[in-house]
Amino acid sequence: MTDFVKTHVANGTGVITLDRPRSLNSLSLDMVRALTDALLAWRDDPRVDAVVLRSSSEKALCAGGDIRFFYDVGTAPTTGGSASLEDFFTEEYRLNHLIYHYPKPYVALMDGVVMGGGLGIAEAGPSGLRVVTDGTKMAMPEVNIGLFPDVGGSYFLSRAPGKLGYYLGLTGLTVRAADALYAGLADTFVPQAQMPGLAQLIEATPGAQLRDKLIAFAAPFAAGAAMLETERATIDRHFGASGVQAIMDSLASDQGEFAQKALAAMGKRSPLLMRVTFELLQRGATMDLAGCLRLERVLVRRNFEHGEVLEGIRALVIDKDNAPKWNPPTLGEVTDEMVAKFFASPWPDRAHPLREL
Repeated sequence: MTDFVKTHVANGTGVITLDRPRSLNSLSLDMVRALTDALLAWRDDPRVDAVVLRSSSEKALCAGGDIRFFYDVGTAPTTGGSASLEDFFTEEYRLNHLIYHYPKPYVALMDGVVMGGGLGIAEAGPSGLRVVTDGTKMAMPEVNIGLFPDVGGSYFLSRAPGKLGYYLGLTGLTVRAADALYAGLADTFVPQAQMPGLAQLIEATPGAQLRDKLIAFAAPFAAGAAMLETERATIDRHFGASGVQAIMDSLASDQGEFAQKALAAMGKRSPLLMRVTFELLQRGATMDLAGCLRLERVLVRRNFEHGEVLEGIRALVIDKDNAPKWNPPTLGEVTDEMVAKFFASPWPDRAHPLREL
């Protein structure tokens, strides 16, 4: 277990509190294992009727995986560290699958920053409840560091209305509570000022009644207008193009502020990983969650072999020069063969690390 994941049971509800505020609750391998252990223990425990995931800080539920760990291990000269990197993604994706298919109501309080892997541990299935606040800052920003929207992103982004998932995945830009609701990435809204009352309700309500009580508690509150809804026609027009270059050409022809902001964001992202992301979302739309996670696991292995994510993290977090040397540096230099290599599994199906999902 880890000091960064605290658990207790109150009135039939298992409560998980992420408590790594200085790192915005970025997930380490130990944290992934602690979350998994708690959920497996409670899954068949008749004393636990529901689960709540929350943070000790309103600044973030979870900012994603610990990318400094990714860099340190991925650039280490010894081979020992690479095993822990492999373990991290295998066990994280198993956790994502466990959460989505959890048989008891799983409530995620998505207050503050919820990005990347943070979204993965919040995206519960149909029996879950995803609560956002006016403090929510949500994104799948992986293309910003030369990665791709993983943790099931190929599943839930490809199922967002229209082309919203392509917009979120290819730009990596941040959206707020109303946008999360409109995109189907959240279920209900509670103002941040009401979160102490929500916490009291969780402690006082029997777990078997918790989901219904929380929905009733949130009913009077509205998140306001969604930027994604306002810009939906623009997003669908541009991001419905046939490929990444076509999307950028379409955006370039639109002098509107929204289109130009999206274009500027894409101009900073890894050209190769934007192509990979586009292909991933196309494939993900026809696959179940287990299939998406298995495919993402292949892409993670190929990405670290290529090194794009290590360069992205170096530029953003290590050297902080914000000048990644993408390989290749331009979209025109990305070939179909380069993209296809990312999707070629290094394992036969019988040996895939997520074959049991």
